[in-house]
Amino acid sequence: MPRQGDSTREQIVVAATRLFYGEGIRAVSMDAVAEKAGVTKKTLYYHFTGKDELVAETIAARDQPTLELYMRWFAETDGSAADKVRGLFTRLGHSVNTPRWRGCGFLRTIAELANTPAHPAVKAGAAHKKRFEAWLATELHAHGVRDAAGLARQILILLDGATTVMLIHRDLAYVETAGQLARGLVEAAQKTGRD
Repeated sequence: MPRQGDSTREQIVVAATRLFYGEGIRAVSMDAVAEKAGVTKKTLYYHFTGKDELVAETIAARDQPTLELYMRWFAETDGSAADKVRGLFTRLGHSVNTPRWRGCGFLRTIAELANTPAHPAVKAGAAHKKRFEAWLATELHAHGVRDAAGLARQILILLDGATTVMLIHRDLAYVETAGQLARGLVEAAQKTGRD
């Protein structure tokens, strides 16, 4: 059972995550976070030394749940490795095709803090992308796909590109096209492995 302090910290992280994602990191003050979380500023600063620490915590808190979502989508898609990779894009497209979606929270955070590459949130976002890539490489390797690590990197580039262009145009066709390309890459790698 979580201690009261733990639940208060979690409450702050949830409120900050919503605000940062909806409005942007720089646009949100610590006063706004305290108000949204229903805590005093003193309580907020008891749990977090400052905004940088809080931003980093919001990114770190989304890492594992996001990775688990991709793992579930991959596992739930029937068929070959190529089908499963295509399924990642299909499921992503359906989940982001809403008016409230504001893009990939990891990419948005990294972009907003691009002038501070040593920021802990930038490092946490980069680490998340590396974990996704490593997980996908492991899955592809387990399915007998040749050059799984290189292919996982290409798929990550397609996935991040698709979410970025989807944010710009709000057109699901971009995610679908990227998914078709990713599937083709996996099929080509599997064919090369059999030759």
